Amino acid sequence: MTGGTDFAAWAAGRRTRIEGVLDRSLPSVDGPARRLAQAMRYATLGGGKRVRALLAYAAGELAGAEPSDVDAPAAAVEMIHAYSLAHDDLPSMDDDAMRRGRPACHVAFGEATALLAGDALQSQAFAVLGGARMADAAAACALLAAASGATGMAGGQAIDLEATGKAMTERELETMHRLKTGALIRAAVRLGAAAGRVLDAGADAALDAYARAAGLAFQVVDDVLDVEGSTATLGKTAGKDAAQGKPTYVSLLGLAGARARAASLADEARAALAPFDGAARRLLEIADDIVRRTH
Repeated sequence: MTGGTDFAAWAAGRRTRIEGVLDRSLPSVDGPARRLAQAMRYATLGGGKRVRALLAYAAGELAGAEPSDVDAPAAAVEMIHAYSLAHDDLPSMDDDAMRRGRPACHVAFGEATALLAGDALQSQAFAVLGGARMADAAAACALLAAASGATGMAGGQAIDLEATGKAMTERELETMHRLKTGALIRAAVRLGAAAGRVLDAGADAALDAYARAAGLAFQVVDDVLDVEGSTATLGKTAGKDAAQGKPTYVSLLGLAGARARAASLADEARAALAPFDGAARRLLEIADDIVRRTH
């Protein structure tokens, strides 16, 4: 098993780093749209696991990138994630009043401002990524757009809304989550790696296989924690999926089956990194952390 104190210190350092990058990248509250800027900063700063940023930094290390080279793509994926949460929590979507242990953005600022904050965060993500020190920033923006839109995160959310109260097969559930959660996680890994040296086709495929498995494992664990965790621990309303009649890995496979699926996916993620040997250390540790997490 990888991980331990050294990983904890590395992750804490990267979380501190991305917090500073995000703080500098978001609009100032002294600008003309002061309340909008406040809502954007509220939705983005001061909380969250920063898993997507950690994945970007870890993939960047594998590809020989300096942390400063990964700052922009890491910030971009975190902004996209923050925008998705601000919108997902709205009454017209998942209808949750709590996020990251405090009132959701629409509760704190009103629904209209939360909508605008999400819109503006999405735009800001592409502004930041477009200015990144990367070999092909345009391709990076296209990759993030695909991961965020109808063939990625937004498409997965649409399937999720339509599936409420309905039964899904495991294959249908996997498709939904590979879009809703997995697409942005895959983008974080690929964008982080793109900040470094160009990888050959085999290495690129191995990294993407890792990201696919890790992304789905993250969602399976989320489903388990929604049942086993508390609202205080999770920082969001526990038991919400069952209350809303949403299909999950727990409702389909049971708790033991869902835990076994998460463990199997973590094994897939680790196996995918075998060609990289020690260079993939941080990515391996993140895969372990994903399945061990309690919130």
